[in-house]
Amino acid sequence: MAVLKVLVIGGGGGGGFKDGGGGGAGGYQANDAFTVNEQAYAVTVGTGGAGATVATSDGVTGNNSVFDTITGNGGGGGGSAARNGVNGGSGGGGGGNGAISVAGTATQGSSGGTGQAIGAVHTGGGGGGATAAGGNGVGTNPSTGTGGNGTANSISGASVTYAGGGAGGTSDAGSPAGGTGGGGNANGNDIAGSAGTANLGGGGGGGGGPTGANGGAGGTGVVIISYVTANFGTCTGGSITTDGANTVHTFNSSGTFTVVLPVATQNIVVPTSSTSIGVKYEVVGY
Repeated sequence: MAVLKVLVIGGGGGGGFKDGGGGGAGGYQANDAFTVNEQAYAVTVGTGGAGATVATSDGVTGNNSVFDTITGNGGGGGGSAARNGVNGGSGGGGGGNGAISVAGTATQGSSGGTGQAIGAVHTGGGGGGATAAGGNGVGTNPSTGTGGNGTANSISGASVTYAGGGAGGTSDAGSPAGGTGGGGNANGNDIAGSAGTANLGGGGGGGGGPTGANGGAGGTGVVIISYVTANFGTCTGGSITTDGANTVHTFNSSGTFTVVLPVATQNIVVPTSSTSIGVKYEVVGY
């Protein structure tokens, strides 16, 4: 057995249609002391959910990312028009075309924001991020409904922020921003929401109004594995890089991570009647 670090991010949720709520970020799961055996492990990288294209259905929840017993849940879809946000890794924002639309709740992140319509101005709630909840859409302010911020992690060798929520769409001229960590931006004036960033698990931005525009798709998730190089053999799978004394395997799509433990060698001197013979043997998987 050996110990390594793992980061698992689920796929982001799609944004809602027509003043739609932002999609929730994919679930954020980090483990800095995960024990593995010498074997092959399936790695699943969840794709992002599609953005909504009609007012009667919500953004699609993202797909789960999985490494062994660690699962990053897909982010919840944003609510369309007057519909509520969907629950997920982080919750989707509520649609902004009704009095108050309830936000989706989170299982591994933060809740989305509520949507609201006041008069002619309708603003969807932002999708939740790994660190912060989505902003509530305020009907009188089309620049509200920002996406919730994600969480920074340096497992890859550089500090990268993952799992930001998508912004809520609006019927006016505002431009709510997606959360840090790949959350998609949103707009008004019937402009479609932006997609969440691939391999960060960001939620998609909500589509604008007043007539109706599509929500942005959620971003694909990621699985990253890091270990002290000297403690392992030649492991395979994903895109392999080094970070000082560590080796890093990045899975931007599904694959297999094969653990190889180090091989130890020792010399044993076996006496004979007149000579000593050096015999080398291997101890595998100690």
